[in-house]
Amino acid sequence: MAKILIVEDNGSNMKLMEYLLRAFGHTALTARDGEAGLTAALEHRPELVLMDLHMPTMDGFESCRRMREHDILRAMPIVAVTASAMVGDRDLILARGFDGYIAKPITPETFVQQVEQFIPAGREGVQ
Repeated sequence: MAKILIVEDNGSNMKLMEYLLRAFGHTALTARDGEAGLTAALEHRPELVLMDLHMPTMDGFESCRRMREHDILRAMPIVAVTASAMVGDRDLILARGFDGYIAKPITPETFVQQVEQFIPAGREGVQ
């Protein structure tokens, strides 16, 4: 199973995502803002990052940009998990460096399947 970093400032959203990922055997790491997310990604080198966009201290766009500056993180998939669901938001999110997009509120029944689509082949279980 994969090591997945959740970067989310809403405690309820974080707990739900963490619970669902762990229930399916994944290791879930957490950070409350983009700055802490960047630090955690550099320290733990997860297979995947799930990133909220609107957070205090450093938003998801800036955190994603900074992660992409590091050679060891450049190929790591970063998926936006956000309530930004207006027409064109998905294209904007992908154009700003994200590998994918999952809309909030998440659907617990399908969330882990959506996330698993972004885990790089051959990276599952790499700790």
